[in-house]
Amino acid sequence: MILALFLACLLPLATLLWASSFFYSSFSADFVSPPAWHWGFSFLAPVAVAVHGLRRKRIDQSGAAMGLIVGFLLTISCLRFFASLLAFFISASKATVYRSDLKKKIEADFKEGGQRNWVQVVSNAGPASVFAIFYMWEVGSVDLPVNFGKLYSASWYAIAVMSALACASGDTFASSIGLVSGNKNPIHILKLTRVPRGTNGGVSLIGTLSSLFGGLVVGVAFYIVELLVLQSGDLLGAPAQWPVILYGGLAGFLGSLVDSLLGGALQFSGKHPKLDYVVERPGPGVQHISGVDILDNHSVNLLASLLTGLAVPYVAAQTWISFS
Repeated sequence: MILALFLACLLPLATLLWASSFFYSSFSADFVSPPAWHWGFSFLAPVAVAVHGLRRKRIDQSGAAMGLIVGFLLTISCLRFFASLLAFFISASKATVYRSDLKKKIEADFKEGGQRNWVQVVSNAGPASVFAIFYMWEVGSVDLPVNFGKLYSASWYAIAVMSALACASGDTFASSIGLVSGNKNPIHILKLTRVPRGTNGGVSLIGTLSSLFGGLVVGVAFYIVELLVLQSGDLLGAPAQWPVILYGGLAGFLGSLVDSLLGGALQFSGKHPKLDYVVERPGPGVQHISGVDILDNHSVNLLASLLTGLAVPYVAAQTWISFS
């Protein structure tokens, strides 16, 4: 029912964007309207991913419905954005179900298959979708090389989308792999003392390396599709494009770090006297471990993705030339 409702909403959204793109292109020489095949792919690809996610229990119906909107916006704006989203979805889903038998004993909100709902989709991919809209507003539905010297705004928004998704991927890898790896408990990023697994703000070497890998996965997907869709003439005069992989890794690492700092300071973590896992709400008998009860996990993910999406493009604009 929810999925059918969002499918019904997606058709008017696609029609509205189709009409507005032609209107906007009539008085903006730099705006590129997407061809018919791009419209079709932007509609069908998110549907295929949503159906696959439902069948594999990676998302619930609300998550699939919201994923249609997010997937359409990212795909219609740029094929590299769809590749980044797909890489995040597939790899993060694999990481989420890693050692699920152990996670059942540690995570209070454990779900079989790691099912994501609509709130989780928004908190992880919402900032990237907003950046994608700004990208499309700037140049239209087209893949352009990253070139801060000649295409500053388009390059900035492109790296912002990739970085926001790499942040979400890095944080998912860090929390999913780091949570159930290693023989010692993590160290709290602010208190610098060991805390129980599952504590907000807890970091480990394996988790940190996993966040770097998660970001690299998104950066690699962005780069591969860029090589496939761009012609040699598009790359003529543009700087080397491979550094996007490094910035993907940076976004994964930085996003996980920001998430840990926010979670360690503004998320409550406590030990329930009758439960074996860490809880995120104060209550009778709950022993405080760290943080204050201001943000929840979704809010922290959203803020980390947004801040990383804003920070990494600035770093890239200042340093990309050093790789050429």
